[in-house]
Amino acid sequence: MKRLSTNEIRQFYLDFFATRGHQIVPSSSLVPANDPTLLLTNAGMVQFKDVFLGVEQRSYKRAVTAQKCMRVSGKHNDLENVGPSPRHHTFFEMLGNFSFGDYFKKEAIRFAWDLLLNKLELPLERLWFSVYMDDDESEQLWAEVGAPRERILRFGKKDNWWAMGETGPCGPNSEIHYYWGDLAKQTAAGVNKNDEYLEIWNLVFMQYDQKPDGSLTPLPAPGVDTGAGLERLASILQGTDNNYDTDAFMPIMQRIQALLGASDAHRRQHLYRYRAIADHSRSCTFLVADGVLPGNEGRSYVLRMILRRAARFGKLIGFEQPFLARVAETVIDEMGGHYTELRQQRDFILQTIHDEEERFHRTLSTGLNLLDDLMGRLQSQGRRTISGSEAFHLWDTYGFPVDLTRDIAQERGFDLDEAGFRAALNEQKERSRASVVEKSALDLSVYGELLGNLQRQGIVGENGVRHLIYENVAETDTTVAGLVMDGQIVEEAHAGSEVEVVLSETPFYAESGGQVSDTGEIYYWPADMERPVWSVQVLDTRRRIPGLIIHIGRVTSGTVTVGDPAHAVIDTERRWDIMRNHTGTHVLHAVLRERLGTHVHQAGSLVAPDRLRFDFTHPQPVSKAELADIEHRSNEIVLANYPVNTRWTSYERAVAEGAMALFGEKYGDEVRVVSFGEEDTEADRPISMELCGGTHVESTAEIGGFRIVSESSVSSGVRRVEVVTGRLAEQLVEERLALLDRTAAILRTRPEAADQAAQQLQEQNQQLQRELARLRQQLAQQDTQSLIDRAISVDGFSVLSVQVGANDVETMRQMSDWFRDRLGSSVVVLGALINAKPMLVAAVTSDLIDRGLHAGNLVRDAAKLMGGSGGGRPNMAQAGGKDAGKLAEALESVPGWVQQNLK
Repeated sequence: MKRLSTNEIRQFYLDFFATRGHQIVPSSSLVPANDPTLLLTNAGMVQFKDVFLGVEQRSYKRAVTAQKCMRVSGKHNDLENVGPSPRHHTFFEMLGNFSFGDYFKKEAIRFAWDLLLNKLELPLERLWFSVYMDDDESEQLWAEVGAPRERILRFGKKDNWWAMGETGPCGPNSEIHYYWGDLAKQTAAGVNKNDEYLEIWNLVFMQYDQKPDGSLTPLPAPGVDTGAGLERLASILQGTDNNYDTDAFMPIMQRIQALLGASDAHRRQHLYRYRAIADHSRSCTFLVADGVLPGNEGRSYVLRMILRRAARFGKLIGFEQPFLARVAETVIDEMGGHYTELRQQRDFILQTIHDEEERFHRTLSTGLNLLDDLMGRLQSQGRRTISGSEAFHLWDTYGFPVDLTRDIAQERGFDLDEAGFRAALNEQKERSRASVVEKSALDLSVYGELLGNLQRQGIVGENGVRHLIYENVAETDTTVAGLVMDGQIVEEAHAGSEVEVVLSETPFYAESGGQVSDTGEIYYWPADMERPVWSVQVLDTRRRIPGLIIHIGRVTSGTVTVGDPAHAVIDTERRWDIMRNHTGTHVLHAVLRERLGTHVHQAGSLVAPDRLRFDFTHPQPVSKAELADIEHRSNEIVLANYPVNTRWTSYERAVAEGAMALFGEKYGDEVRVVSFGEEDTEADRPISMELCGGTHVESTAEIGGFRIVSESSVSSGVRRVEVVTGRLAEQLVEERLALLDRTAAILRTRPEAADQAAQQLQEQNQQLQRELARLRQQLAQQDTQSLIDRAISVDGFSVLSVQVGANDVETMRQMSDWFRDRLGSSVVVLGALINAKPMLVAAVTSDLIDRGLHAGNLVRDAAKLMGGSGGGRPNMAQAGGKDAGKLAEALESVPGWVQQNLK
């Protein structure tokens, strides 16, 4: 068996699959992208979820990753086991190879066998292989590569069915287990039960998408998702019986011990706390590196909870001052070679961890004293449970985390009413909602104060920040007029900080009217320097109050200071996409009213760079023919190349002239009118004229293509249409044409004849299915006579219970009718394996029904022997089972059942 370091194992794995056609894909962030169902990345396949669902395409069909993962909430929550358990972690690395509609079970199993047995040289006598209970194929494939049959075990959904969460991709899986103990004592019964049998690799055969209602939908392209715990592999290859004694954790625990100046005996005495601190320090380091900051909600609370848990354990083993940042230095040194973001953000990570631990130390002393007093009072009263309201008071008033309350209570022999805590927390949230107006006014006062200061200093005019969005400007030289961080006005912001920047003038569009805000960059770059003094990546732009536009972003380098010169640049390609979609929205609105009726009014919209979404009033679904007509008419307007005109006028005049105003929208005295189609001589008014403050193209032709991609219901009387324009419309057409070409090639015809060829193929298939059914019936009839001879006589009538070679239940029903017709007074029970599952069909003649026999009761009782159930009418019934090996026993039970139930 090879002996490799953790870093060597990681690289060995990546290289192994890279040489077998896999693309090495960097780990995604611990913060899942565009996945509201997931708090933190908890598996290697998370970044490929949309690929498995068929909604995202990659340039490769095979991938391999070493993925950063965390499991601290929801279904996958390992927090309580971290420390006491030798193998559970909050943060861990998952090695994985993936196939997106390329290879499936056969290759995945062969790859795993080759890597573990041939390359890493793990001893076969210590390996066990488990498969899902119905997965005959996987069992056979393991046997073919060399696994002894007795080492291939079957388990149910609890152990061999994998799902990322409550929803999402899922499917049967095959696990590889490594036995740690005495070879003379190993037994199949220990797998999935005894901790000495360590699961090291999980091969998931991704076939389904699990919906919120629990239903399973086949994935467009079944794939493979495997996950091997790096830390567990390291424990095997480094010969340790736990993950913490590997080089993934030992340097961190040695650092903790050195900082304390403690002995090895001290570490052994407080082992699980050393382990928990080492684990948690890795989690904190990586979370901060991925942009998560301590807070009271969501991911931010996870970080705060873990960091403070580690800090408390540190206090219990002897630390009196903040120490976690110094431990994090070791994490960065050990892991920063592969995860380069750790070294790049070293200072920011260490400062964030130090500041949070310092805040916690201030909280901890007060909280611990209060908790000690509380438990003392409870003990004197003979109580051993901390109520939810008492725990909430500690959290709400003093910031003492409920997780620490629970941990400390358990150490002292107390229970915590967590349900009561959650109830108190929900009650507080309801109170918070009631005072939202008051809180909003308080929050906005910061911006009002800032704008007033800027106006008094003459930095901005009476109308506030000068907005350049209508001047066809993509970038401008300006000045940093103000900075806001965490709701406070500040003078500077350092690299890594989340910041709100106010400029004296700006070309950035602030989100409003359904149009998303611009993104881009603000930086200070003197001509005589090779790189910017500082830069801010602008992620959002908002108008908090009239006259004040703020640019929400992150300082990516340097330190930005109020008063600095600045250059502001929008993402022009993104702006163009947004402008096409915004003008496209006006085109769509006009055409909907033209084609569906003037009852159509805008009920909501989203103008984003990748699409436009338009909600409108309409009483019924828009038919496919209507959608095709709407799309055709919209493209006519685009191709007509109408100039898009804008002008400012009074609200009253604009409305009087027929401009569309949106219901519920607030307008000032002066409004901007956007129109086109005035040149259309067949119309007595422009094709479109709306009040709008958004950005638009200069002519309809600049919209490019206009393609409707969906129509759906939003609510009663409100429909939604989504459209792509410009580059994305062109991309859609290219994809559809490519799909048509591929389909035509498969059908061996020209693209323009693909529909006819598909229809002919469908008709041929239906004809073949009919012929196949006829032949099956004919074959079954031929077998009838030989099976009839196996009928036995019971009290003057015939009982026939046999296994037949039918391929479906309908054929079994027909066969039972033939046997019943031939036998006369009889009970007929037929069994068959259909898709590897045992099925029963029973038929009872009417004279025997009068004597107490019931086909439904008969198959129900027989199916129980196969682990199944069923039922039906007295004369005809069917049932299914789970254990195919029990089919013969079920059929053999029929004569005895008949005799026992006959009157």
